[in-house]
Parts: sequence; structure tokens; C-alpha cells
Amino acid sequence: MVAYTLSILAAVGAVGLTALVFRRVKRAGEDRDPNGPSAAHAGAMLSAMFLLVFAIAIIVPWTTADAARLNTHAESQAAVDAYWAASGLPGSAPEEVRRSLRDYVSFVVKEEWPLMAEGKMHPVGAERMDDLRSRVNALQPRGDEEEDAKASVLEQMSAISTARAQRTADAAAAPPAGLLHLTILTGALVIVFPFLAGARPRGLAMLPLVATAGLLGFGIYLSWDISRAFAGPLAVGPDAFRGALDEFARIAGGM
Repeated sequence: MVAYTLSILAAVGAVGLTALVFRRVKRAGEDRDPNGPSAAHAGAMLSAMFLLVFAIAIIVPWTTADAARLNTHAESQAAVDAYWAASGLPGSAPEEVRRSLRDYVSFVVKEEWPLMAEGKMHPVGAERMDDLRSRVNALQPRGDEEEDAKASVLEQMSAISTARAQRTADAAAAPPAGLLHLTILTGALVIVFPFLAGARPRGLAMLPLVATAGLLGFGIYLSWDISRAFAGPLAVGPDAFRGALDEFARIAGGM
């Protein structure tokens, strides 16, 4: 924050120093016209700055949500693959592992997903996955087929844990600090700049400014509303995990 403040003060100081130097040049003239070169240049740069900041505020959450959506499909598919591979485990392990996978996916959908909208994860989810991996790792296979099945299940559970860690990061992800405040500041300056430059619009001339203010306000609200990958209009839903539950039921019904 201190660096931001110093950079702003340095830029303002550079403008003040430049104005003082050029004021001493006799050929330099006053520029009080709202349509003059100073106002035109400042207005164009201010608009460009707002568009840059606004684009970052939209693109960063958009790409985060898109990556989070793909990751949920990877995690749910790994759970389905583990469900399939569990059929070759020894003894009663197939039923126990499959029941644990169903419980884990149901837990993610019903209990963990609402917390993710707040940027949090339920600690029980990781504990369940660690417990299941420990139980599978403790199995004693009898033969190559059971050994291969155990290795396959552990591989898919490792993929689930990796995807879960990424989902944890996606839930906590947010745009860079201060970006929303900078978007609000530059948006407000774009709105009031004509008045600061000396223009005094009246009547129908106010309509474009009112429309611009309304659209800027909506855009700034949208950039705040989509700042979380699992909340807002771009929210990633648990559809992939619901699909995994349906796949579990289909696999169980076909055996």
C-alpha cells in the first residue's frame, strides 16, 4: 500500500514539476478550454486506464472460473475411475471403497460446496480422503490382478487429492488486492472528468453522461460479483460431482 501511495505521489509531483517548468516558457499559453489539448489528452488516458483495469477485473475471475470448472470435472472423473478400479480389490474392500467414494462425493456436493462460495473448504473432506487412502494402502493383495487394482485405485485417489488441492486454491482465489478499488476510482473519474475539465452540460447533453454512469456502475458491480469462482454469475456448480454420483449408480446397477 505504501508503494502504491508513493507511486501516485511521484506521478502527481512529475505533473506539477512539468507544469511549473513550462509555465516559465514565454510561448506557453493558457489551456482553459474543456475541448483543449490538455483535457482531451487527460480524458483519453483516463478512459484507457479504466478500460485496462476493468479488463483485468473481468478476465482474471473469468479465467479462474473456467479453470476451476475443468478441475471439478477432472476430480469427479478420477473418482469414477477409482470406483471402477475398486472392483478388483481383495475381500470386502470393493464395497467399502465404493461406499467411501460415494460418501465423499455426496459430502462435497451437499456440505462442502456452500462453503466454497465463501472461499472456504470443509476440513472433513481432506480427512475422509486421507483415511480412505490409508485403508487402501494397507490392503494385502493376493496376486497380480489385485495388486494392479490396488495400484490403480491409489493412482486415481492421488489424482483426486491433487484436484482437491487445486479446488481449494480456486475457492480462495480472488483478483489482485486493490484492483476493485482502482476500478471504482477510475470509473468515478471517467464520470466526473467532464465537469473537472470545465464542461457544464445541460439538458439532453446530460443523457450520455447518465447512461455512461449507469453502465459503469453495472460493470463495476459485475466485476465485484464475479470475483469468486464458486459464487456469483460465473459460479462453478457441482454438476460434475452430481454426474459422478449418477455414474456410480449406473456402475452398481450393471453389476
